[in-house]
Amino acid sequence: MTTLVVGANGSTGTWLIKELLSIGHDVKAIVRPSSSIPEGWEKNSGLEIIRADISNISVNEMANCIKDCQAVLSCLGHNPSMKGMFGYPRKLVTETVKLICSAIQLNAPGFPFKFVLMNTAGNSNRDLQESISSAQKFVVGLIRLILPPHADNEDAADFLRLNVGQNNSRMEWVVVRPDTLINDENVTEYEVHPSPIRSAIFNPGKTSRINVGNFMAKLITENSLWNQWKGQMPVIYNKMD
Repeated sequence: MTTLVVGANGSTGTWLIKELLSIGHDVKAIVRPSSSIPEGWEKNSGLEIIRADISNISVNEMANCIKDCQAVLSCLGHNPSMKGMFGYPRKLVTETVKLICSAIQLNAPGFPFKFVLMNTAGNSNRDLQESISSAQKFVVGLIRLILPPHADNEDAADFLRLNVGQNNSRMEWVVVRPDTLINDENVTEYEVHPSPIRSAIFNPGKTSRINVGNFMAKLITENSLWNQWKGQMPVIYNKMD
């Protein structure tokens, strides 16, 4: 199976690449031209590195990138710097989601193409009318106004929910929502829920990046897991003792 990864050399993307390669996937990784990559990537026969600025890739170029793939996984996010948070492109994730969806439609695969988007537990799945306290709604509203990346995450997920929908014959999707991301060297036990089981603002959980990578890789590998979560926005937490 060949998989394209966007945001491949980010803090979570690198773990995702490791997980995909460990289970035998061939991987294409889109990496910014000026970015460094982990040691060993260039020598790995199962990994093709595509040096490109995702915001400058055309629909035809993206269609060419995914023409022999069966899935796209995105760990793309804004750089945690002043320029990354408040500079342009402010809709980096949303525009990339639209680009990928257009490329999938252009290729017209004869099977449902899989697309997995990493998002955040702070973004609600409005298909489920998730219960959120008034205090959290107020804080999230402020975050939406103050921090453009949050609104970008919301818009990206909403594009899949509302524009691609649940019955698209050419593509299926899952939006993975981790809570507070932490680093860990090994996959540990984790749990997945349809909606948050705690407040992402006032009582956040923890999710290790490698666990996110493991879950995303398993989603596109295990049909039963994909069928369980397709068209949904599962929330992933590290399992607590």
